Amino acid sequence: MSFEHLDLATLSDWRQRDPSLVVLDIRDPLSFTQGRIPGSRHLDNASAGAILEGTPRDKPLVVVCYHGHSSQQAAAWLAGQGFEKVYSLDGGFTQYQLTHGDDVESGS
Repeated sequence: MSFEHLDLATLSDWRQRDPSLVVLDIRDPLSFTQGRIPGSRHLDNASAGAILEGTPRDKPLVVVCYHGHSSQQAAAWLAGQGFEKVYSLDGGFTQYQLTHGDDVESGS
């Protein structure tokens, strides 16, 4: 099992067509609280079990980090857990925020 890379334009298109798209953000908790892609869920050691148990294996997952590097490792790990459609966001949240600054949510 492996993951695929996803560009920002495709992510935007998918989010418009399917607002329930699962976006998993692996950045540190403070960064996640300060700004994230709307509807994304924080993935860390504490939340991994619930995400693994509560997310259908055939549901697409998009993994987001700061710049699109660490998300590749997390995406590979999720694919290894049996998820069929796993994507790593190229450019990460940094690029997302630069190009979609009006579409960022914050708070806990």
